[in-house]
Amino acid sequence: MSKIPKQVAEFLSKKRIAVAGVSRNFQQPANAIYRKSKGAGYQVYAVNPNAERVEGDACYPDLHSVPEPVEAVMVVTHPDVAAKVVRECANLGIRHVWLHRSFGQGSVSEEAVAECVRHNIDCLVGGCPMMYCEPVDFGHRCMRWILKMQSRLPG
Repeated sequence: MSKIPKQVAEFLSKKRIAVAGVSRNFQQPANAIYRKSKGAGYQVYAVNPNAERVEGDACYPDLHSVPEPVEAVMVVTHPDVAAKVVRECANLGIRHVWLHRSFGQGSVSEEAVAECVRHNIDCLVGGCPMMYCEPVDFGHRCMRWILKMQSRLPG
């Protein structure tokens, strides 16, 4: 695998990560990210205001409810919700946010990016951590290659 961008490596160096947007539907991208992060040894917290449990684990309604300090947040919500999640990060002193996006809009919104800038939060815009967490599956290797060709890789 080629060198991981510094900003991506910094995000992935954090040990306690929340995934905002996990679903009761295990087939959703947020759930895949949650499972991959957990399997890679991260302490991962599921965040969704409409679920008490996902993937067999406790799920928290918001970042303020997570029982331990979180170092980074993976935002895999509807883009209309992303700015609210970023503001929660700012309130909690969380300085690393990744706004998920593959080929569509994903979780990226102008407002969420602006909130990151306003609160001096290190923000990865687009892509997915599954493109970097070893072992990288074939689909995410392809996605990384395509996004690289389009100059749309984060970091």
